[in-house]
Amino acid sequence: MNVQEFLTGRRVAYDAISHRATYGSQRLARMLHVPGRDVAKTVLLRVDRGSTYLVCVLPATKTVDLQKVSAALGGCQAELATEVEIMRHCPDCESGTLPPFGSQYGMKTLVEQSLVYDNEIVFEGNSHREAIRMRYQDFQAIEQPLVASFAVRLPS
Repeated sequence: MNVQEFLTGRRVAYDAISHRATYGSQRLARMLHVPGRDVAKTVLLRVDRGSTYLVCVLPATKTVDLQKVSAALGGCQAELATEVEIMRHCPDCESGTLPPFGSQYGMKTLVEQSLVYDNEIVFEGNSHREAIRMRYQDFQAIEQPLVASFAVRLPS
């Protein structure tokens, strides 16, 4: 899935931002001069020993708490997926990138509760040189993610 084509096809307003390659959501925030809390990073989780995969979307300033994810999903086991698993599920993306649209890859999307209060979110597109800025409300409308509190602040 090409993120820009997907959003254009859904008639969603967005800004595509080209930039030098960045690896990591905090670096993306610095490159774009955007607060880390406004950059949404995506993490792929393996649920119940790989029977299901889940795309988690959270602020760059936070990290996934697997116990909170488990509780939000009714007690299932959740683990971080590997880079190989990400590449297998998202073959149209550059290695290490994962768009926040799990539905387009046959997966559910879980969004950190704190993001729902943002007017806009910024996230990586299909490569480490492309960012997308769009209204959170539009993201919510087209993705219809599960929303829960599952992230904790990264240590300073």
